[in-house]
Amino acid sequence: MRSELLTLTNIILAVTVAISTYGFQNEDFFRRWLFSPYLIARRKEYLRFLTSGFLHGGWMHLIFNMFTLYFFGRNVEQIFQMIHGEIMGSVYFLLLYLGAIIVSDIPSYRRYRDASFYSAIGASGGVSAVIFANILYFPTQSVYLYGALPIPGFIWGAVYVIFSYQFDKQGRNDGIGHSAHLYGSLFGLALTVVLHPPVISRFVEQLLDWKLF
Repeated sequence: MRSELLTLTNIILAVTVAISTYGFQNEDFFRRWLFSPYLIARRKEYLRFLTSGFLHGGWMHLIFNMFTLYFFGRNVEQIFQMIHGEIMGSVYFLLLYLGAIIVSDIPSYRRYRDASFYSAIGASGGVSAVIFANILYFPTQSVYLYGALPIPGFIWGAVYVIFSYQFDKQGRNDGIGHSAHLYGSLFGLALTVVLHPPVISRFVEQLLDWKLF
């Protein structure tokens, strides 16, 4: 049995912290790894779709994403391994997280590939996918807004998607990757259902059994 410390969630977390910290100190490295649709289109630097997910804009950005990944990632990783076996469960978990980082950047690439001013960083797409995979399996489990206010996962998820969609549609330039949040979430839902269709009936059953009070 593997040590509880040696999990994919913890490995991803440690690698991301190490790379982000290095990026804070090395501007040239940071520029080479960030997501730039303009440079990807012109230089064919497609690796930026993935590498940008290991960079962050500051300590608060990094801490928030990694704390969220740690909280939800352990659950999803264990569930995937229970359902699909340790090896394939680990492969699918990596596909969920890394795939979402890549896929969630595609809409921004299409929108901004001629905009030299635009760039983005952060693991928001991957973290969102993990959160929504967790919500599918545990829809009534509380998600703590700002670490204090408990909200049932399915309600939080619905509000999250609606706001992300509206903000992305408005093209808000507030430093938050609303597009990555939205498409990472949708990718997480879709992949989880494709990998394990019975999760839908489990989701519905838990909602039917749920009582607010």
